Amino acid sequence: MKSIILLAPPAAGKGTQSDLLCKKYGFVHISTGDLLREAMQKDDEMGHMLQEQMQSGKLIDDGVVFQLLENKLKTIQDTSGYILDGFPRNVNQAEGYNQLLQSKNQELSAVIYLSVDYDLALKRIVGRISCPKCGHVYNDMIEENQPSVKGICNDCGIELTKRSDDNEETFKVRFETYIDQTEPLITYYKEKGLLYEVDSSVSTAEVFKQIESIVERL
Repeated sequence: MKSIILLAPPAAGKGTQSDLLCKKYGFVHISTGDLLREAMQKDDEMGHMLQEQMQSGKLIDDGVVFQLLENKLKTIQDTSGYILDGFPRNVNQAEGYNQLLQSKNQELSAVIYLSVDYDLALKRIVGRISCPKCGHVYNDMIEENQPSVKGICNDCGIELTKRSDDNEETFKVRFETYIDQTEPLITYYKEKGLLYEVDSSVSTAEVFKQIESIVERL
C-alpha cells in the first residue's frame, strides 16, 4: 500500500491534486483539514477550541492532529494507498508519523512538494469561492477559474459561498506559519531521498501530469 504526502504552502492545490490522484489510482484522500473541520463542528470543548484556532489561522496542537489522523488510518483497509493532505506540518509531526509507520511495518512512498509563490497563492485564497452543494471550487480573482455566471455554480445553479477564513489577514498568518514550521520539511525529506518537487503555478492539468510521472515510478 502506497503512502504519499503532498507538501505545500497554502493554496498550492493539495486538495485538487489529491482528488485527481484518488480518481485515477484509487487512493484514499486523508485531509487533516477535513478531519479538523469535522471535529470542529461538534458542540464540545475541543470543537470550540478548534474553531477559534482555525479562524485565526494558527496551527492546531500536534497531539490533537495526530490523534485524529491515527483514528482515520485505522479505518483504511485493502486499498491501493492513501494521500496525506495537510500533514505533517512540521518535523515533529513527521517523526511521529515515521514511528507510526514503523509500528505497522510500513514505509513512506514519497513526498510530493507543490511549489507556488506568495502572490499567486494569495489570489487563490482571497478569491476562492465554492458550491455548498457539489463542492466545486472557483476563483473570482483568476480568470480561468471563474464561474460562467458571477457567483453561481456552473453545475448546480446555486449561489457560491466563501469560507470566513479565506481573507488576506488570515492567509498572511498561515503563510508565515508555513515558512517558520513547515518549510523545514522540504530539507528533512530531501535528505531522506523522498522529496519530489512539482511546479504548481501552472494549470491543474499540467500539475497533475508532473505528479503522474512521479507516482508511476513508485
